[in-house]
Amino acid sequence: MSNSATDHATIPQTLWAARGRHTGPTAEDVVRRTLRRHRESGDIDDFAEPPVTGESPEQSREQIFEARWRADSTVAVRARLTLVPLQDRPEGRQWTLVAEAERPWDEAWPSPATLFWPEAGPAEGADGAWDHHPTVAGLRFRQVNALPEDDKEMRRRLRGASREAWCVNLVVHEAMTPDERGRLPLAQLLPPGLRHRVLEHRAAPQQLRAVNWALKDLGVEVPRGGAVLLPPDPAPEGYDRREHSVRSVFLDGSEPTELVATLRQFAALPRPLPRGAAEALADLRDNWTLLTLQEELERERRLVAMYAEALEAMTKSRDLYREAAEQAHQALAAYRDAPAPHTSPRRPERPGDRTPSALQQLTRTFERLKFSTKGSRPDASPDGDGTDTTDPA
Repeated sequence: MSNSATDHATIPQTLWAARGRHTGPTAEDVVRRTLRRHRESGDIDDFAEPPVTGESPEQSREQIFEARWRADSTVAVRARLTLVPLQDRPEGRQWTLVAEAERPWDEAWPSPATLFWPEAGPAEGADGAWDHHPTVAGLRFRQVNALPEDDKEMRRRLRGASREAWCVNLVVHEAMTPDERGRLPLAQLLPPGLRHRVLEHRAAPQQLRAVNWALKDLGVEVPRGGAVLLPPDPAPEGYDRREHSVRSVFLDGSEPTELVATLRQFAALPRPLPRGAAEALADLRDNWTLLTLQEELERERRLVAMYAEALEAMTKSRDLYREAAEQAHQALAAYRDAPAPHTSPRRPERPGDRTPSALQQLTRTFERLKFSTKGSRPDASPDGDGTDTTDPA
């Protein structure tokens, strides 16, 4: 068992949460009839069946019910029940119920479970029971759950019930065999807000050593003729297991005052949310559809404010983009108008690239060479044979 709850959010004091299993084939019809009856009697203001928006096959088979009422005629409470079909059984539904109030929950308020599910009666027996433990077979919330005779089976049941539990597991040891009144469940003596969140395990007088052996791994021990609350998994920081045991519990039908005080103290602890509770609470808050006119008006105002903020952010982004574009254009224009930073390298001079003055100077040089050559050559004879006919005198 984990001993740390660092990575888990704590249960809000305004939250009432429970989870269970309905064994009948028509769980949704039972919920509808119960909600209609409470709406007609004024116990709830209204209820609704919002459509399921999930895309997965499991979510498409879910059914959701919402209800709202006022505790003590002043405190608004919103509740959401989700029914999920069991994978390995043709009948039955696993249910999750979360209710949130405007202020911290008072255990004297009516249990939300009794506003969605009927009390024990003939109708419930015909349609199936709704108070079964969601994962451990044979356990029920409103009954006394006798521990098995086999020690290993006892240990397995207690560990399975305490693992990531949404409820409070209470282990009671009978100091002596109780009478008919003592065999009744203690849940009926608890405040309404605790009745359907407490799972009572009952150990016979001769099972004291066996039950303490089974509880050894959990770090707790039940006193003889007393009771102990199993620690949550994971346990909150600073949790003291010794503070949540009751030395004596009288099974005579009288109100267990000390036990009720210990349960209230345990329920008020900043315990971590069990697996799945955070998602159920988020669905209640984010996907709530049963709104009053005032709530619809407030929601529209929030939407208008959100859209205004988004529009303002878009306008600022547009202005920043325009300013950046103008600066980029200015920088590009300045780059085009700027002179070249250096000239291209000079290529070798070719004869055709010489200037006219150099050409004229070269022409004059050839002309001088030509005339000098003509002056040094001898004159030819008229006859063309080259014989000198000049008079020697």
